[in-house]
Amino acid sequence: MERTEHIEKQIKLDISVENYVKSDALLVKSTTDSKISHNIADLAKRYGDGPPKFYPETFELMIDTAKLVKKGYEDISDNPAEPLTEISIEELEKLVSYSKSLGVNDIGFTEVDPKLIFKNRAILHKNAIVITMEMDYEQIALAPSRETGHEVHFTYNKLGQISNKIAEYLRKRGFNAQAGAALGGDVDYKHLAEKANMGAIGNHGLLISPKVGPRQRITAIYTSIENLPVKADNPHKWIKEFCRGCQICAKRCPANAIVGLDKAKENQEYIELPKCAKSFANSFGCSVCIKECLFNKSDYGKIYKLYQRKLAN
Repeated sequence: MERTEHIEKQIKLDISVENYVKSDALLVKSTTDSKISHNIADLAKRYGDGPPKFYPETFELMIDTAKLVKKGYEDISDNPAEPLTEISIEELEKLVSYSKSLGVNDIGFTEVDPKLIFKNRAILHKNAIVITMEMDYEQIALAPSRETGHEVHFTYNKLGQISNKIAEYLRKRGFNAQAGAALGGDVDYKHLAEKANMGAIGNHGLLISPKVGPRQRITAIYTSIENLPVKADNPHKWIKEFCRGCQICAKRCPANAIVGLDKAKENQEYIELPKCAKSFANSFGCSVCIKECLFNKSDYGKIYKLYQRKLAN
């Protein structure tokens, strides 16, 4: 077996939570309106000119990340038989503090809309703790490059470690938890994070957050905690209107793959997948849309003031 095929076999992420719970477990499942999950590796192989040209150590990171994904499912067996369902304010503050100490950039809370669960997938609980981790600005600024591709997968790997640690932290305190996969998860994370009021989806289809713009990766921990501090209103929705007038990501996309917010309304696909996958495979994972986004290059508050001035004129 060639090395490429060996690596592909080790990072294949077709795992289901249903394989790790009892047959009568009450899971939260996808709906008929749910999207199909797109496997980026398969798309890159289909449309690219060979496998992505990452560093050898990047492929090693990908293999380790796949192991972390599997661990997230396997550790469900460690959940308490009679889990707690409420968390005190003090315990919640400790959870947030612990998460931040691990390297979490931001943390939010929401209930998972079953429509955000990918088709034919399921999760253990509807209550979600959503976490993000920042990618290094200087490494993303080199996009497209092997350095950028490595930073992306370094972040996926670190986030996978963190989600498993938070799930373990919760179990030790009597709660049930399922660590969501940082790479190839069961839920549309960007829309889940938007629902948790951590930012808004931009023209490129990525979450834009106040702290780091689109320069982050996202995952979630699903838990038995039913009194998470879910907020109703998202103060970041203005981002969408700003993006409609900006379009820098679409103009500078080397693959001309971004269709944008308006065309994505019907099917929630912000990019033309074959075009994006080809660029991903041939250009070290690309990431130019992250690099060129105004929210990556400038301060969130300054952009908001610019947006307000435009509205006033």
